[in-house]
Amino acid sequence: MLIGMLHEGPLRFTELKQMTPGISGRMLTHTLRQLERDGLVEREVFAEIPPRVEYRSTPLGKGLAGPVLAIAEWASAHQGEITANRDRYDEAAD
Repeated sequence: MLIGMLHEGPLRFTELKQMTPGISGRMLTHTLRQLERDGLVEREVFAEIPPRVEYRSTPLGKGLAGPVLAIAEWASAHQGEITANRDRYDEAAD
């Protein structure tokens, strides 16, 4: 999800947090660090008061954005079918 968001351009931590409802600040920080470690995202700290930090996709991350966005579109298009299958499975399991 973050790869797709950062494909559009750099975003601050607070912007990413607002765009991903339900994620904790701790989990967002962990995920961003992992993406940075993998070379998919880069973090830039600006020497301002208060400090400003922006995240952006690296060239490697931009290459991953297309496939990630295609998977997200597929999941969105099939959400109803997936939910119905889960409901049927859960009913049969009970």
